[in-house]
Amino acid sequence: MDITSKTAEEIDQAHEREDMKKLEAIFFVSGRFLTMQDLISLSDLNPIIITDLLEQLIEKYDKEDSALMIVEKNNMWKMDVKPQYSDIINRLATGRSEFTKAEQETLAIIAYKQPIKQSVIVKIRGNKAYEHVKKFIDLELIKKKKIGHTYELNLSEEFYDYFNVLDSKNPLEKKNNNLAEGQTKEAEGGGDG
Repeated sequence: MDITSKTAEEIDQAHEREDMKKLEAIFFVSGRFLTMQDLISLSDLNPIIITDLLEQLIEKYDKEDSALMIVEKNNMWKMDVKPQYSDIINRLATGRSEFTKAEQETLAIIAYKQPIKQSVIVKIRGNKAYEHVKKFIDLELIKKKKIGHTYELNLSEEFYDYFNVLDSKNPLEKKNNNLAEGQTKEAEGGGDG
C-alpha cells in the first residue's frame, strides 16, 4: 500500500492530537506549576513539540470558552480554573484539602499577622508549626528572613498566585498603588494653583 501525503498528514495530526491529550492529562493530574524539564520527563516529548502544544492548549481553552486555562509564570505552566469559577472550587475544597486543618490555621495566622516571627507562630501553634512553616517555604507560599535567633515570616507573591488571589488584594501592593495614584493626582492638581 502506498502512503500518500494526505495519509501522512492524517497520521501526523493523529499523533499531535494524542500528544495534546497526554499533555492535558499531565496538567490535570499535577495541579501545580511544571517546568519544561518536568513536562519533558513526564510526556517523553521534545521541548519544541511541547512549546507548540502549549500554545495550542492556551488557544484551545480561550476559543472554547472553557472554565479551564493554562497559566504561565516564570517559564512554568499549570492548568487552572479561570478566576470567575474560583468560588465553586473553594466550596469543593472544603472537603479533603491539600492542607490539614492545622496547616491551614498556621498559614492563616501568618497571612493575618505578617510580618510575624517564627518563634511567635510556634508559641501560638506549638512545635508542629515548624513542619508547617517548612512545607509553606518548600511550596514558596511564604518567605523567611533571619532576625536574631528566629525568622521573620511573610507571604510571598506565590501565595497570591497559588490561592488565585489577585495581586490588587495584596495589601502591600494596594497601599503602593494608592500612594502612586495620590502622587499622580497631586501632580495633576498642582498646576492649577
